[in-house]
Amino acid sequence: MAQNKKAEFPEKVQRIASFTKLLSHPARLAILEVLAKRQTCICGEIVEILPLAQSTVSQHLKELKEGGLVKGEVDGTSTCYCIHWENLSKAYEEFSEHITLIKQYQNKKEGNCCE
Repeated sequence: MAQNKKAEFPEKVQRIASFTKLLSHPARLAILEVLAKRQTCICGEIVEILPLAQSTVSQHLKELKEGGLVKGEVDGTSTCYCIHWENLSKAYEEFSEHITLIKQYQNKKEGNCCE
């Protein structure tokens, strides 16, 4: 039986991986863009803008909310969503720092094994 080795990696690296996984679907990126432009949005409005079914939008919003990038408040029969700017900024900062760390090794080695 295969074991999940995710826990073997540092917590910060796990957070970065979760963040990038959330952003790995074009629908979630499009939803974040809609929310950013509107500052607040009801799920039904997103469906009117994007070429996605209501159930698909709801699933992506659920994932973004569980990942902490979106907040949602129930308003009667609808849920009003907005970007959780603090969490998005923190995740982006960690991601950027990690990419900078990786890039420090660029051109350190003579020759490139892939060229």
